[in-house]
Amino acid sequence: MKQLVAVVATLLIAPTGLWAQSEGPTNTQTLVMVDSKAASPPAITDVMLKVNGHQESLTGWSPVPSNGVQIAILIDDGLRESVGRELNSLRAFVNNLPEGTQIFVGYMRNGTVYSAQPFTTDHAAAAAHFRLPAGMAGISASPYFCLSEFVKHWPSNSGQPGARFVLMLTNGTDPYNGSTSILNQDSPNVQAAVTDAQRAGVSVSSIYFGDAGFRGGRASFSGQSYLTQVADGTGGRAYYEGTGNPVSIAPYLGQFQHSISETFVASFIANASGNKLVEVKADTKLHGVKLHAPSEVRPGNLELPTSN
Repeated sequence: MKQLVAVVATLLIAPTGLWAQSEGPTNTQTLVMVDSKAASPPAITDVMLKVNGHQESLTGWSPVPSNGVQIAILIDDGLRESVGRELNSLRAFVNNLPEGTQIFVGYMRNGTVYSAQPFTTDHAAAAAHFRLPAGMAGISASPYFCLSEFVKHWPSNSGQPGARFVLMLTNGTDPYNGSTSILNQDSPNVQAAVTDAQRAGVSVSSIYFGDAGFRGGRASFSGQSYLTQVADGTGGRAYYEGTGNPVSIAPYLGQFQHSISETFVASFIANASGNKLVEVKADTKLHGVKLHAPSEVRPGNLELPTSN
C-alpha cells in the first residue's frame, strides 16, 4: 500500500462565515496530499503549483505541528446499527492521536451536525462521545447539507486556528437529488458542499458505510461517487470501494491518521478578485509521488498562525 503523505498549505481563514476578501495579490495557502512511495516528502523545490493556469512559486513549506491540527469526525446518524462494531476502532483512533491535536465528534442529523462537546485536546473525553447511530432511514437528510452547514460555521470555541480536516462516516447518498441511477450523478447539493469546504479551507475525507435507507449496488455507486467528488474537490481522500460495508474501518482510520501526521504547510500568492475562488493544481516530477490538491481555494486563507 502506498504511503500517504498529506501536505497542507497554510490559508488565512477569516472569522467563521465571513468570506469577504480584499483585492489584489494576497498571501494564500492550500491543502495538498502526497501519495508517495518515497521515504520522505517532497521538498519545496520539488512542488510545482499552478494558480488559474499560471505557475506560482511557493513562498513557504513547513511541517504542521500536532497542536496545529483540528479533526472533525462526522458520523451519519442514519447508519445501520452494524456500525456499532466500529466504535472501538473510532475510540482507538482518537485516543492514539498526538497530544495537542484537537478533536470533534459530531452526528449528522436533519441537515446539521449535533455534538455533545466542542473541539478538545482531551482525547479520552472525545472518544467517550461515540455512540450507536439512530439508524433511521432519512434522519441525516443529506450528509452534504450537514457538511455545508458545519464548514460554514466551523466551531470557533477551540481558540487558535489550525489545519482543518473532516472525516465523514456515511453512505454518501444524496436523497434530495432523486434517483441513484448512474445517469443522475450531478448533484447541486454535493457541489455546494465542495465549494463551502473550499472557501473554509477544509480537507474532507470519508469512509463509506451503508445505512438503513438506500441500499444495493446503485446506491453504493452513487454514494461513493459523490464522496470521491468531495474528496477530489477539497484535497481529501475517499476510502473504500465495494458494494457492501468494509470488513473493518480500522485500516482506513490508520491511513487517515498517517496522512495527517505527514502534513506540511505551503504558502503562495494568489490574486484576490471580489469573493471568487481560484483554480489550483499541484504537481511534481518526482518518481512515484502524486499530489492531491483541492481544485479551488479562496485567496487569503490561512490555516495556521502567521508565525509559521
